[in-house]
Amino acid sequence: MSACDCTPSVSDLKPYEEAVELLLSHVKPIQDTETLTLHDALGRVLATPVTSSINVPGWDNSAMDGYAVRVADIPAEGTTLKVSQRIPAGVAPTALEPGTAARIFTGAPVPEGADAVVMQELTCQQDDEVIINTLPQPGAHIRRRGEDIRQDEDIIRPGIRLLPQHLGLAASVGVGSLEVYRRPRVAVLASGDELQMPGEPLKPGMIYNSNIFTVAGMLRALGCQVIDLGQVEDTLEATKKALTEAARQSDLVIASGGVSVGEEDHVKPAVEALGELNMWKVAIRPGKPVAFGHIANTPFIGTPGNPVSLFVTFLLFARPFIRKLAGLEEVLPRTIEATAGFDWNKPDKRREFHRARLEKSEDGSDVVRVYPSRSSAVLSSTTWANGLVILPENQTIKTGDKVQFMPFSELLS
Repeated sequence: MSACDCTPSVSDLKPYEEAVELLLSHVKPIQDTETLTLHDALGRVLATPVTSSINVPGWDNSAMDGYAVRVADIPAEGTTLKVSQRIPAGVAPTALEPGTAARIFTGAPVPEGADAVVMQELTCQQDDEVIINTLPQPGAHIRRRGEDIRQDEDIIRPGIRLLPQHLGLAASVGVGSLEVYRRPRVAVLASGDELQMPGEPLKPGMIYNSNIFTVAGMLRALGCQVIDLGQVEDTLEATKKALTEAARQSDLVIASGGVSVGEEDHVKPAVEALGELNMWKVAIRPGKPVAFGHIANTPFIGTPGNPVSLFVTFLLFARPFIRKLAGLEEVLPRTIEATAGFDWNKPDKRREFHRARLEKSEDGSDVVRVYPSRSSAVLSSTTWANGLVILPENQTIKTGDKVQFMPFSELLS
């Protein structure tokens, strides 16, 4: 290495797993909670378990439209029974008279004395009698009391993001409101005098600021409250002032750009002046100059300014940090094993997370295809792709090899 060659070797970079572990070790999950109605709780993180005060079902009920009977009253196929009552859902029945059947509908309470329900397709009703054309088994087509949920059972555990089915489950046991963690407050800012907000004619030498919209969109997809501090002038003092204000208002500060070593890259020295930098540069591609530290006591994540590098490093590092901050139990993304539909003959010394598309092959198997360019400036590649394929360091890949794929549907939730 020449005296002026300041490019770090791979051994100077933090491995991906160690970098994620470092970030997660610094997370202090939010403890503040609020109580929301079921209508408002969708997508929030549950803070306390939901416990049922009732059995579900609350009584033995019919799983079919048909006839409630005593098995002992049906010695043979073709037995005829008098229909002694009609039981629609929502009606409390009387006890079943011996030697009779009760017309019953799905969800209706099974009368005392009945021990089976015969499907109406296996019967024939004539006036006030019914012919039973099968020999029922005890318990047939009866949903037992408490079969779904038992009284005093915890039915939804804390640390999960509430989905529509969770809200329905809570409602099914009479719970009308849920205690959830408050949303993480994340301050975002972008550095670069060359940036211009969209909506106006582009000035010479300028580029539109796409990063702020990419980051803010991903934060909202993760359920965060976004504090947009806009663009920061490319000076050390302006950067320090903006970061100080960002840290004051938020649980986490995310800055795009300014974390490399150029003369106009002021974010890194500003963080070091205001607090500490715990990590800088990771052995991945794209996104090597990702930074993590603290501004006073507020955690800070700095992403590269190139749009693809920003997108990838956010998903790999900011996402698990935010999920743990929000109180979620599962923070790391899951991968899918699939078949490579490409050759990768020039592997990097760093682990690569390349834009890729998971598709179905002619035989129905999952095949991964990769975007043809490695450039971290091609933002359109992130809309072409539906995930990231993991390309291990120093490893060639041939068509037909097994690869690990991280779908955006997983990464953006």
